[in-house]
Amino acid sequence: RVAATLALFDLLHQTLEALRGLLDSAGQAKAGPQKQAVAALVRRLEAALQGAPPVVQDVLSLPFAASGEPGASPDPAAGLQTSSRGAGTIRVRTAKLDAVMRQTEELLAPRLAAGERARELRELGTTLAVWKKELAKVRPAMRAVERSFGQSQKTNGNAIAQRELTKLLEYLDAEPPLMKLLEDRLAKLERSAAHDHRALSAMVDGLLHDVKEMHMLPFSSLLEAFPGLARELARDQGKQVELAIRGDEIEIDRRILEQIKDPLVHLFRNCVDHGVERPAAREQKGKPAHAMLTIAVAHKDGSKVEILVVDDGPGIDVAKVKAAVGKLGMMSAEELEKLNEREALALVFQSGVSTSPIVTELSGRGLGLAIVRERVERLGGTITLETQPDRGTSFRIVLPLTLAMFRGVLVRTGGRVFIIPAISVERVALVTAKDIRTVENRETIALDGQALSLAHLADVLEIPRAPGESADHVQVVVLGLDAGRIAFRVDAVLAEQEVLVKGLGRQLKRVRNLAGASVLGTGQVVPVLNVPDLMASAMRPAASPLVSVAGEPHAPAAKRAILVAEDSITSRALIKNILESAGYSVTTAVDGVDAYTALKTGVFDLVVSDVEMPRMDGFDLTAKLRSDKRLAQLPVVLVTALGSSEHRERGIDVGANAYIVKRSFDQSNLLEVIRRLL
Repeated sequence: RVAATLALFDLLHQTLEALRGLLDSAGQAKAGPQKQAVAALVRRLEAALQGAPPVVQDVLSLPFAASGEPGASPDPAAGLQTSSRGAGTIRVRTAKLDAVMRQTEELLAPRLAAGERARELRELGTTLAVWKKELAKVRPAMRAVERSFGQSQKTNGNAIAQRELTKLLEYLDAEPPLMKLLEDRLAKLERSAAHDHRALSAMVDGLLHDVKEMHMLPFSSLLEAFPGLARELARDQGKQVELAIRGDEIEIDRRILEQIKDPLVHLFRNCVDHGVERPAAREQKGKPAHAMLTIAVAHKDGSKVEILVVDDGPGIDVAKVKAAVGKLGMMSAEELEKLNEREALALVFQSGVSTSPIVTELSGRGLGLAIVRERVERLGGTITLETQPDRGTSFRIVLPLTLAMFRGVLVRTGGRVFIIPAISVERVALVTAKDIRTVENRETIALDGQALSLAHLADVLEIPRAPGESADHVQVVVLGLDAGRIAFRVDAVLAEQEVLVKGLGRQLKRVRNLAGASVLGTGQVVPVLNVPDLMASAMRPAASPLVSVAGEPHAPAAKRAILVAEDSITSRALIKNILESAGYSVTTAVDGVDAYTALKTGVFDLVVSDVEMPRMDGFDLTAKLRSDKRLAQLPVVLVTALGSSEHRERGIDVGANAYIVKRSFDQSNLLEVIRRLL
């Protein structure tokens, strides 16, 4: 018999980790010199069986651990690799699987287009029915005209007029069969289009479901390594930790699982590092010596998953959070005093804020939680926390089950169409103008007995409001996150449909208020809004509304023509939408050669060009314009991902008037530069 000690269990767990390190991802033995490491491990196990105290060695320092390469010493979280196991399976590279997923998701566009064609045919059938009804009204009137004209002919005798009237009446007599034939063919075409749309929808939906299922992995593939991580971290800090994992059988998109790994690891490290006390301190408070950590996964609202990371430590000291924020100068003492507990706790997600008295390799820099929130929001999720003194802290992460495809609400504001993820839309409502109140210089409305801040979506997006807005009724969309609720005023709520969001490219990876773009069934490119950004922008000091009024001399309107040269379709569509929303007339070109051809044949007031383009890049295009007598004075704005000083200097050398780096791209900056140059 061998005594079951903590050190023995550590040794057994390390042995399992070591054995995993001997195998590759396919379950085959790795190549390399492993005999000495295995022999050392066997000696330690034999010594433990003989009653000697087990020698606890960090398994991650063993030469074959995790990577299987001699001398490897990875991070404690390096073993947290998602994996799937199952019998009767074949191995497919994830790149191939991702390619199949992308191609399958692209089928959503023709499915939406088929639905749009079916809708247009229905509208055409309705129009034809109205036309038929109007013709039916005309026929009796024409008969009355015929009778009246016949009587007058007896007196006046106009034979030509009589012949023309006869032809018209003959047409009216022959029209019903033609109308019936047109109706029948249109109805048949409408039924065929509707049938094709239903069939295509069924096939696409089934294929999407199956491919999504292929991408789903259980949380256990990520969380199975957390017990070992907990033991390593607790032992290093002289703490005792028990970990409970619940709901790890729940499946989620593999891409989300891979991207949420680092945030979860950081939260878990936070819990162990300064979320729980050492055994002596816990016993003084009457707590068990072992701290309890819990990771719980559960479904939420059908299309989301909720992850709870909970500890039973001392909790977060709100006073320390306020002190840290005040020390950084982020808020004044008066502003901090007005914050309630929930608002104060939300400050821990600000960069630089930390309540840890020292900086360790695990925490204390004040960067981790800010990065965690950024990663979570990038996935379309939210993160909040709750804390109770001496009872612990819980972090709540809510994520969508899948990426790329989601239900979206189409809204129109400022004459433009945008998509808001339906997952964040609590409700839409029509309120009267008299329901709008002004509190502390901000508009508010009352819904369900609760006062909500009201922001005009056009103002938040910094685009002109549409002229002629109704003063009697206001359409609002209420967006809700765990951090709060805000009502946004829009011109109209158009529809709700499934959309496929596309990124804006690495050059426009982070554009405020935008999460991407989508293509509707009509072929229109529509921006997808970033809800956390929208709510943060709405809480900033209100800017003066941009009102587009026809005939005002200062509005750029169609008087200014701009040529946009950009080879990326998403970037080109985004810049075009921004400029058109500001009132400019925009023409696009796919590269420098296309742009130069357009400039030689058209008249433009300014050029906005990318730098990296096929055939002729932005630098060469600018140089060519400066050497052309007619175009030499034309303002050129270069918008590019090349942000080095060398590229900036080259832009100046070739004669560019402005140089905007895409990674810090802001639409207000672009519009301000254009206004200054024009």
